[in-house]
Amino acid sequence: MKIHPTAIVEDGAEIGEGARIGPYCCVGPRVKIGAGVVLHAHVTITGATTIGPETVVHPFAALGGPPQHLGYRGEDTALIIGAGNIIREHVTMNIGTVAGRGKTRIGDRGMFMTACHVAHDCIVGDNVIMANNATLGGHVVIEDSAFLGGLSAIHQYCRVGAYAFIGGCAAVPTDVIPYGSAVGNHAMLAGLNIVGLKRRGVSREAIHDLRAAYKLLFSGGETFQERLADVEKTYGGHPEVARILAFIKSDAPRPLMTPAR
Repeated sequence: MKIHPTAIVEDGAEIGEGARIGPYCCVGPRVKIGAGVVLHAHVTITGATTIGPETVVHPFAALGGPPQHLGYRGEDTALIIGAGNIIREHVTMNIGTVAGRGKTRIGDRGMFMTACHVAHDCIVGDNVIMANNATLGGHVVIEDSAFLGGLSAIHQYCRVGAYAFIGGCAAVPTDVIPYGSAVGNHAMLAGLNIVGLKRRGVSREAIHDLRAAYKLLFSGGETFQERLADVEKTYGGHPEVARILAFIKSDAPRPLMTPAR
C-alpha cells in the first residue's frame, strides 16, 4: 500500500494490499479499505465504513458521515460499499440508523457521478449509475442496473426496480417498476427503459413480452388487481415479467408509479 505523507490515517484503520491513499485524505479508526482501493486527494472517510476492493474515490468525497436524521444519537451503525465502484468528486454517503436497517449498503461496479448523495439506510444494487447530483432520501432501495439521471431525487422509502431509468431532474415520490422509464417532475411512468434493456443485452423476444405485459398491466377497464392477475396468468413464466410482478407484490411502504392518464 502507498500512503501520502500528508494523509491522516488513524490507528485502527485497516488498509488492504495495494491500496493508495492520496494527499490530505482523512481515514477514521473504524474504516476498512479493501485491496487496490484508490483514494485521490482530500477524501474523507469516517465511521464504521467498509470499502470493497478496487473501488476508486475522487477528491472531496465524504463517506461514512453521520445520517442527516434528527433522531440519530451516535449509535453504532455502518456504511458498506462493494467492489469496483467509481465514486466521483463531492459524493456523500451516510451510515445507517438504528431505527432503519442499521447499515447503508452499496453494491459492486456502480458509478456515482459528481455530488451524488446516498442517505442513511439505503440499499443500492450492483451496476447502478447515479448521474451528477442525483439524490436518494433515507431508506431508498435501488435495484441492480438502474440508471438515475442528473438532478433526480428519490423520495425516502421509495424503491426503483432493476434496469429502470429515471430521467434528469425527475422528482420520484412513488415506486418505479423494474425496467420502467420515469420522467418529469413529479415523475410519471413513461414506458419501459428500452434503450437500457438493449444495452444490457436483453433479447428482442424478452423485450416484446415486456411491452405486451406493460400494456396489459397499465391499460384497460379492469381494476389494477385484475390486470395484475391477467399479466401473471399470461406472461408470468417470463423471467423479466416475473421480476416486475414480484416487485409489485412485495411489501413496500410507497405507492406504485403509474403512467399519466
